[in-house]
Amino acid sequence: MKQGLHPDNYRPVVFKDMSNDDTFITRSTINARETIEIDGVTYPLVKIEISSSSHPFYTGKQKLVDTAGRVDKFMSRYGNRSKK
Repeated sequence: MKQGLHPDNYRPVVFKDMSNDDTFITRSTINARETIEIDGVTYPLVKIEISSSSHPFYTGKQKLVDTAGRVDKFMSRYGNRSKK
């Protein structure tokens, strides 16, 4: 392998899902402004909005949209225009 291709600053970093406060530690080169202490060890902290622990595709909990109510609402507003 070629030398100097990969970054040398891989280190453990904590990623925190802000929607459900789930945290996980992985190795990364990302720059972090904050730190967090877990089990007596201080790690860089990166806050994220969504992760596999909160994404509907992975959790199986999807929000259902009431399409029937929308159709009824549309018909009540605009459905009678052709009768005039």
